[in-house]
Amino acid sequence: MYITTAGYSKVDPETNYPSQEHPASHHLTWNRGRTLNDYYIIFISKGKGKYESALTLPSDVAAGTCFFLFPGVWHRYRPDRQSGWEEFWVGFNGFYAQQLMANGFFEREDPIVHLSLNKDLLAQFRSLIETVQASLAGYPQQIAGITMQILGLINTVAHHQGYNDDPVGKLIAKAKFMIQESFENSIDMEALARELPMGYSAFRKAFKRLTGESPHQYHLSLRLNRAKDLLTSTILNINEIAAQTGFDSVFYFSKLFKKKNGVSPKHFRDKEESH
Repeated sequence: MYITTAGYSKVDPETNYPSQEHPASHHLTWNRGRTLNDYYIIFISKGKGKYESALTLPSDVAAGTCFFLFPGVWHRYRPDRQSGWEEFWVGFNGFYAQQLMANGFFEREDPIVHLSLNKDLLAQFRSLIETVQASLAGYPQQIAGITMQILGLINTVAHHQGYNDDPVGKLIAKAKFMIQESFENSIDMEALARELPMGYSAFRKAFKRLTGESPHQYHLSLRLNRAKDLLTSTILNINEIAAQTGFDSVFYFSKLFKKKNGVSPKHFRDKEESH
């Protein structure tokens, strides 16, 4: 299995789609549509739009939706002009991918999967893009592995949608996704609760019941876990890592990191490198 392309794009409202940066080999216009030679996963993390193919009727796609593009199948899609959207994508092929799809892992006639703003999928796509950008030794194998995890996660969600019967669980899943999406920024949790919508007290209790952490603690854990990733996978210095994970003070970052992990950021990196 090999990866042909991966990326992320933010399309603002009232913007032409696709942008001029779109590769000529993948050019897409709504009137003509297009046909590609590889498999693709498109994940819409914000906004909404439309999708259709030669094998499916036109469908609305909203935030939290994945759809597949299959080789040799005509298709077209675009964001809503008023809302725009944010999209992640990965293209892949190879003998294993072909066998997987031939065995009905995903169906050409049913290419849309509603994931209800799945935070784990968002994290996997972010990891995929960051690995491509870093381009460290062995990264083609790494991104193939991440793509396999993405495929497995989508398949699991597609076949186990039982949590959709829990309205509070759905709201908390949405909140976790929203926190993950902007984890490096400060977040007004009361404003986030209103956006769901939920009262803040009920939101905080439900969030802790379902995750084991308060919203603020969950947000902090995401930032500190991201810092651990950066310490082990980049050569950024401690100041840069603190800034990238949303800490204004390196002292405060180091203090919280040591409290959670038992060692300072520097000692954590030294220990990982010695292994």
